[in-house]
Amino acid sequence: MAGTMPHAIFVETGLDGGATVAAYAAELPGCAAFADGDSEAVAAIPRRVLHFSEWLRRNDEAAPAFVGDNWYEVERAACDGTPLGRAAFSLDELPPSEEEWQRWLRWLELAREELAEAIDRAGLERLSGDPGMKAIAEQDEALARVLGGQASAAVTEPIDRLYAARDALLEALESGGASADGARRALRLAIADDLRLADRLRGDQG
Repeated sequence: MAGTMPHAIFVETGLDGGATVAAYAAELPGCAAFADGDSEAVAAIPRRVLHFSEWLRRNDEAAPAFVGDNWYEVERAACDGTPLGRAAFSLDELPPSEEEWQRWLRWLELAREELAEAIDRAGLERLSGDPGMKAIAEQDEALARVLGGQASAAVTEPIDRLYAARDALLEALESGGASADGARRALRLAIADDLRLADRLRGDQG
């Protein structure tokens, strides 16, 4: 029966200089809804979960079946606007199984492919004015360093920097493995932010 099975949502406030709130589906790392307020972000999660699950299946990835539509907030935290200041939640501290970890790494690669396709279609004129690319690159670089990875090569061209930073983060995640401190959080943020920027470049709602 709908509404009988609860599903957890984590809420991050303070994004985009305080203008945006993110809601994350705890059972799907990287599945997030972004809105002007917390109630709007939380309310958008059921539809976002549906779209995220469909996206996984289109890419031959298994998606969990959700029983009921009872999504509720269990935890919230604020980001401080810096590359390492994104919200962390209690679930981020729990290392996944090796099977889960490898699956989520594939999701990260799929999210970056989704973003790359959106970048190709958007064109340089639109990309030049979008702050999301720089923000993702700076965050990936910072997360890679925290995870013990090597700094990405010094690149100034925005698209090349974005890809170099993600390569550095992916290498750090693969090297550190599922039990590395901060790895689960880094992966959750990277997937969510890539898909958010891809949606925006396509003109979709985040």
